[in-house]
Amino acid sequence: MSGSRPEQAALSRDTDMSKTDDTRRVIEAMVDGLNDHRIDDIGEFFAESFRWMGNQGCGTKNGLQEFQDNWQRPFQAAFSDKVAIDEARLYMGEWAASFGRQEATHSGEFMGIPATGKRIEIRYMDFWKVVDGKIVDNWVNVDFAHVAAQLGVDVFNGEGWEAYDRGERTPPRPEDR
Repeated sequence: MSGSRPEQAALSRDTDMSKTDDTRRVIEAMVDGLNDHRIDDIGEFFAESFRWMGNQGCGTKNGLQEFQDNWQRPFQAAFSDKVAIDEARLYMGEWAASFGRQEATHSGEFMGIPATGKRIEIRYMDFWKVVDGKIVDNWVNVDFAHVAAQLGVDVFNGEGWEAYDRGERTPPRPEDR
């Protein structure tokens, strides 16, 4: 890329590094609370007006009530016996991030797929901003395509790039255009 470049890391540029330990405490307590399948009292960790911004299929939740009603309850209705396992967590001032997986049983309808009873893995990444001891923003990516595949649904109809990895198709190159 030549010439001017877009501004980078604007949201975290002015983070207060003295807040790192407080942020860690909030995130660790929140993950424990969600692993205990808490819903009604998670305002202990989330601001009333917090924003939950997910990838396609997850949606965006504005406020604690929308998060509880439009994410937590449907998620727990579809997947029981779930446990979140963060494989890595990073903390920097008011910011925290993690990636990992949830292990759960598909015990209710999920995006039109009837319950299968299968034990599955739900991969995710989370990025949080904590202010005054509460999560105010949460950017989320949940790998719903991987979830669907475990339940027997190929959302890419055989066109996923894994076919390149398996040598079943030749990947195009820019010069091929």
